[in-house]
Amino acid sequence: MREGLFIKKNKDHWEQIEHDRTANADETASHFTRLVNDLGYAKTFYPTSKITAYLNALASRIYLNIYQNRKDPSNRLALFVKRDVPLAIARHYRVLLFALGVFLVFFSVGFFSAMQEKSFVRQMLGDAYVDMTEKNIAAGNPFDVYGDTSPFLMWIMIMLNNIQVSLHYFGEGILLGIPSIIALGRESVRIGAFEYMFYQHGLGFNWLVSVMLHGTLEITAIIMTCGAGAILGTSFLFPGTQRRLTAFREGGKDAIKIVLALIPVFMVAAFIEGFITRHYKMPLYASGSILLASLLFVIGYFVIYPIRVWRQVRKEEAAHA
Repeated sequence: MREGLFIKKNKDHWEQIEHDRTANADETASHFTRLVNDLGYAKTFYPTSKITAYLNALASRIYLNIYQNRKDPSNRLALFVKRDVPLAIARHYRVLLFALGVFLVFFSVGFFSAMQEKSFVRQMLGDAYVDMTEKNIAAGNPFDVYGDTSPFLMWIMIMLNNIQVSLHYFGEGILLGIPSIIALGRESVRIGAFEYMFYQHGLGFNWLVSVMLHGTLEITAIIMTCGAGAILGTSFLFPGTQRRLTAFREGGKDAIKIVLALIPVFMVAAFIEGFITRHYKMPLYASGSILLASLLFVIGYFVIYPIRVWRQVRKEEAAHA
């Protein structure tokens, strides 16, 4: 059979396999068997052709998917944390970097707007909260708000509120991702104004080593949640070589993986805020250790680890190509 006829005869089936990532186990096995047969035929009659390399890469990808699913079926959670989430982050790192940029820009807007307009903090945070904080600062207990409620009750309330709000921001992303980015910008301005409220009293460093004990994890989770909402929109708007609905479905899966991975982060951040931040007068080495540990986790798991997993997957694919 001529190579052109071979390609024409099987092209539609190969493209279906390439773009359909939702096949069940039986369909995957059937696809893999047929691809192996086609690959064997291509290697025999067209050993140096580009179509042989293409079939080899496609068969290798399906093999890796089968291998991953069978590798540790009893511990799907471990695979989700160790592989699925990092890969989802790596695939959409540009959108998540954009979300980080939005936060930094609008945080600066909030901070410098509060510096220029004294009423801006009250507009962002409300008169009651500002008056209470000013009173606490005057009394020498600037972060006493964290000690007004029982630790356990505060943990539960903050955790449930943050998870509910984050899921709302994520869900808004279905409208082309725009509402999620707007929500992130709004939250960033509030945080900037909140920080300036302490900075103007010479408590900027105290804010860093007290509020950011939980804020490092909480703010990171907010940025990534809104970024996941943006992934929904960009996957539909920019499908690349895939069909638009297929790209939207795949982007949605990755976004959901990221959001699910952030729920424990919100839980830990709320725990720190409920039980530890109230002890803001603790020694600097203690608060510094917690802050450093949170920062190392964020950089390690959400930045460095996804890069390593992505490179490892690429090496595995190249080894089977």
